[in-house]
Amino acid sequence: MELNFNKLAGELLPAVIQDNTTDKVLMVGFMNQEAYDKTVSTGLVTFFSRTKNRLWTKGEESGNFLKVVTIQPDCDQDTLLIKVNPVGPVCHTGTDTCWGEVNKQDDLMFLKHLQDFIDKRKREMPLGSYTTTLFEDGLSRMAQKVGEEAIETVIEAMAGNDERLLYEASDLVYHLIVLLSHKGYRIEDIARELKKRHK
Repeated sequence: MELNFNKLAGELLPAVIQDNTTDKVLMVGFMNQEAYDKTVSTGLVTFFSRTKNRLWTKGEESGNFLKVVTIQPDCDQDTLLIKVNPVGPVCHTGTDTCWGEVNKQDDLMFLKHLQDFIDKRKREMPLGSYTTTLFEDGLSRMAQKVGEEAIETVIEAMAGNDERLLYEASDLVYHLIVLLSHKGYRIEDIARELKKRHK
């Protein structure tokens, strides 16, 4: 990766740190070439501290490390977006982010995470996984499971059992995502279709 360290004084690049799961921006720091190289080699975010005038691995004192998932330069190769899995709060004040936000995944975003997980199961097909067995059994079995779960959802709705309704509706959504994945689609495709209709 060819990065442009020459735009800012001190040959530094801004590094925007984003939570890989929640998509929240956690903090912004600066990296020189050495900090970048150490981040890549260790898998832990390391900055160049302008106040300490040295490399500083986030969490080296607190234990609240930032474990690297991906590093992506911007279009000018002079700013980095680093997606991480944080270990503990990020800010030195003890808050989750340097803006005082709670770093919590929006419940709706879990559907995207579930979609990613199911797509991964489809690629890797691990033994002993229920999702793997659905992919192995093929389209007719997946479609059958969607139908079964839809009927069970309706039954619980009519029975007035809200707890069971949510349980069966969750099964329905899971099996629907498996079916979509098998057909080469994602839950976002449904969102796009609904958005189009909403107009």
